Amino acid sequence: MKDNPYREDREQLRELLKQYDNLKNGRQNSFIEEDAFEKIIEYFQEKDDIPKALEAAEIGSAQFPYSSLLMIKKADILIAARQYREALSILEDASLLDSSNINLYILKTDAYLALDQQEKAVVLLEEALSLFEGEEKIELLFELADVYDDYEDFDKVFDCLKMILEEEPTNEEALYKICFWTDFTGRNEESIRLHQHIIDEYPYSELAWFNLAAAYQGLKLYEKAIDAYQYAITIDEKFDYAYRNIGDAYIRLRKYKEAIEMLEKVIELAKPEDVIYEAIGHCYDKLKNFAQARFHYRKASHMRQDDSKLFYKIACTYFNEGQWESCLKQLDTAMKIHRLQPDYNLLAGECKMHLKQYKEAVQYFMNVVRSRPRNVGGWEALIRCLYKSEYYDEALEQTNAALHVTGDKPLFVFYKAAVLLALGKSKEAVLQLEEAIQKAPKLLKKFLELNPSVMQNQQIVDVLARSKRNKSI
Repeated sequence: MKDNPYREDREQLRELLKQYDNLKNGRQNSFIEEDAFEKIIEYFQEKDDIPKALEAAEIGSAQFPYSSLLMIKKADILIAARQYREALSILEDASLLDSSNINLYILKTDAYLALDQQEKAVVLLEEALSLFEGEEKIELLFELADVYDDYEDFDKVFDCLKMILEEEPTNEEALYKICFWTDFTGRNEESIRLHQHIIDEYPYSELAWFNLAAAYQGLKLYEKAIDAYQYAITIDEKFDYAYRNIGDAYIRLRKYKEAIEMLEKVIELAKPEDVIYEAIGHCYDKLKNFAQARFHYRKASHMRQDDSKLFYKIACTYFNEGQWESCLKQLDTAMKIHRLQPDYNLLAGECKMHLKQYKEAVQYFMNVVRSRPRNVGGWEALIRCLYKSEYYDEALEQTNAALHVTGDKPLFVFYKAAVLLALGKSKEAVLQLEEAIQKAPKLLKKFLELNPSVMQNQQIVDVLARSKRNKSI
């Protein structure tokens, strides 16, 4: 018959609880050891029965009045019961009997934080650091890091994690946490030095390589970051976060094919995420493979159905292929979520203009200029649409409005010249064109794009010739 340690422990605990019940009710003379009281208290704590745990701690303390261990247990229960000041009083008494128990400092810290006395918690833990070594010192440093986090002294959080790694370079919890705090505090150079030192000692620490890479990435040293990530995935070929970050680095370097390869590896290794599908879609978009871009944006949109931006991105792929109706269908879905979003209205207006549905296009462009009155793009599209649809009087009115609102942007001086010319006001048009060329000669192409046939107008040709002689353009 095999031994069953779990069954034996359970039977011992049942016997112990029976003895405790007899003692509590005075049925017979019964003596319970100090460490047995600790087990009884822990039993009630595990069952979340705070009143019974507290009662056991009080009976135990009465039996062993000089037991710092039972005092600390009682303080722990009082903290769980939110009786913080009473807990601190008991912990003070316990520290007189034995100041070497680390739980004294951890429980005091919990009580101080609960009372919003972070400064006292910091002083206590900083003093305690000199009393402990090894694992206990590391535990206190983690506590101190949490206090600094609560206190919003984030550089000190980084300092604590750095100290932990100087004590124990392979501490996984510290390695995971310091990566976040490096990024948060921007202390990338320090992180690079720290992790290079760790790697010199422990070259097969994939987390140290990952953190080194992340710090390089924080400094926009993407090539170095990729090299370091490659070491991390050589050590652990299933390190999905490393593949994810390599993908991001390749995107920053505009190496979209390489980025896709890395991001597809993330999907293979980890639970599919909308942001990964969206990033792959972005890469295909940049490679002008719009069908694949759409495919991945759609996958992302299935997982994030309330994000209008994804439908807009799908719409853009159709726009780039000249599929105006399909583009509008996606924009319609996007605008059901965010009806007046300027970018969506701008693209919808452009589609309508390509379909020669000018009145509807004007309406979309008007939505844009109402939302972003100082933005040049909306006004430009609106005036261009009115011009193309030969609503010249309205185009002139909106050009004057654009000049007023945007602070006389030279582009609209060019557009005003074009509109005046279309209205047959050649003298005014020439004056406006000369003024525009003087202000921003490089924008002349916008004037010519609006109506290339103006180059058949002798007055315009003369203005351009004079400008060239004067070296304005």
